[in-house]
Amino acid sequence: MPRILIRTNGPYVVPTEGLELVDADGNVIPLPEGKEKVSLCRCGASSRKPFCDGTHSKVGFQGAMEAAARQDAAK
Repeated sequence: MPRILIRTNGPYVVPTEGLELVDADGNVIPLPEGKEKVSLCRCGASSRKPFCDGTHSKVGFQGAMEAAARQDAAK
């Protein structure tokens, strides 16, 4: 079974074995060759979408769970 790692305030890290990545129009997105895993952007600011380029750190992206926890703590 594939294991997807959700990085805190960062990308999804997905194993490439058996992975087919398809865009909204049904086009297959080529995966980087020789990589066992790819990091998929969650923040929407990557210049290499759907792949992560580290921009989440620069834009202060917060994953939904962390953002909700911070909102609850502020109440």
